[in-house]
Amino acid sequence: MDWVDGLADGFREECALVGASVAGGDTTRSDLVVIGVTALGDLGGHAPVTRSGARPGQVVAFAGRLGYAAAGLALLEAGIVPESGPLLEAVEGHRRPRPPYACGPEAARLGATAMLDVSDGLLQDLGHVAAASGVGIRLDPAAFPLAEPVSAAAKELGADPLDWVLTGGEDHALAAIFPPEAPLPPHWTVVGHVVEGSNVQVTGRTAGPGGWDHFRE
Repeated sequence: MDWVDGLADGFREECALVGASVAGGDTTRSDLVVIGVTALGDLGGHAPVTRSGARPGQVVAFAGRLGYAAAGLALLEAGIVPESGPLLEAVEGHRRPRPPYACGPEAARLGATAMLDVSDGLLQDLGHVAAASGVGIRLDPAAFPLAEPVSAAAKELGADPLDWVLTGGEDHALAAIFPPEAPLPPHWTVVGHVVEGSNVQVTGRTAGPGGWDHFRE
């Protein structure tokens, strides 16, 4: 029962961050643990910010963390289970991400024209924005901050930390498109801009399919 109690505690603690609550559920028997969650919300009368509003000349920014979950997963897959320090922070980022919940409504107030959460990798998810908006997106790799846990994990495994930042998705950061004059707070990091064309390009890098695609063979 300790595991079940811990699961319930996790639900309660995460719901408390946004004033939500668990309203019912269904319990069945299975040889595997399968958890499905349906989240219901209310726009409060405001217009939704969709994926289709990006326009050339606007800027691309993100809020939250990128690369932690991918770095933590890579450590665990390599059999490394740290007990402290930056490596443990990366693993904990994989085990329990920290979505920047408040930044979604904030982005809408700041005039975001398109937005989505980064669940399948930044390149993959911004590709959805580019496709829905009929534009191209160009990212500047030098604009991405490399957090110490991500850099430390990359050093430990001999990996490129920017690969995790660009293609790791389970941190559930937010990516949004803003008018260039939008007064973005410091926790929003501008990493690129919208251009004429299609797809997502990373300056100085070959940007093939990146991130998780449920239907890619």
